[in-house]
Parts: sequence; structure tokens; C-alpha cells
Amino acid sequence: MVACFLQGELPSEGFGAAIRDALVGLGQSEQLVTHPDLGDTRANHTRRAVLAATRGYGENRELFEDFPSRVQWVRAVLAPDELMRCRYMDYSYWIKLSGGSRLPADAGRRIRAGIRAYGVSNQWFLDASRAIAEGAQFPPLILVGQRRNELVCLEGHSRLTAHALAGFPTEAECLIGTTPTMGRWTH
Repeated sequence: MVACFLQGELPSEGFGAAIRDALVGLGQSEQLVTHPDLGDTRANHTRRAVLAATRGYGENRELFEDFPSRVQWVRAVLAPDELMRCRYMDYSYWIKLSGGSRLPADAGRRIRAGIRAYGVSNQWFLDASRAIAEGAQFPPLILVGQRRNELVCLEGHSRLTAHALAGFPTEAECLIGTTPTMGRWTH
């Protein structure tokens, strides 16, 4: 999950710089994230340190406040109807973008209507939705929940929104984490 999370956020305008800075601070190149060797214990610990420094992973702070320590992770491909039921995390930007529902389909309708959350441009969503409609592949979404049928996005909100804007035309590769105690985080 840590490697997948960092791969998803490295190209991000909002989070990529912090990841690159943390890598430099640890004497590492971006290759630690872009080409992870999951069999390398030391590299895994370093990636975990990067995610802790940038997002609070394993330290019960920031994004990972109240995040369970024991989660069962599986790779999966979700069908469009499953993606449509996923919700955004409980975060002000995604709540406002979706009109309070935390559903990407609602955010898609609002974006098409020209509504912006906090004045932030919707252009990235529009560009990415066109790319999805043309067959582009993006990093896996990371979704979590108490059960697979009630998932919340942990990483990949923008990509999930782009899928919604494109009308959920295809399935999407995901990393899904479940545990009975995930409700503390997903509420």
C-alpha cells in the first residue's frame, strides 16, 4: 500500500514536492517510488518513512489519524457500478465538490455545471476524464472500508473524480484495504 500510495501522489501538484523533498532528505532518488522493489526490506522501510514524513502514516496524524494499524490489502479491479458507490474521504474540499454527498458522480455533475470548490480550477479533472475516455491508464486507486461493499477513497480522489466525469466508462484497478475497525477513519 505504501509504495502504491507514493506512486499515486508523486506526480501530484499538491503532494509530489513533499515526497521529492522527503526522498532527498533520506538520500534517495525518485526511483525508490517509481520502481519499487517490494522484496527489499530496507527500501520498504524507507518508503514507509517517506509516507510518515509527508502524510503521517503509522504516526496517527494528518491523513492517517485514526487509521487502523492492521488492514488486509488486496488488489482488485472494480467494475463501473462498484466505482460509482465509492465515497470521498471526510475532507472539506471533497465534501464541497460533491455538494455534501461525498459521491464522485455528484462531484462530476457539479463540475460539468461549472461549480468549483473553494475557487479551485476543475481543469485537471476535465483533462483526466478525456484521457480516461481515450483509454489512458492511471495508477491504482486506494480504497478502504469495513467491507468491500462500502469503500472510501484513501488515495486517488482526483482520478476517481475523472472516472465519474467520464461516466465511469471502464473498470479500474484498485488496492482495497478492509478491516472491521476502518469505520473510525471512514465515517
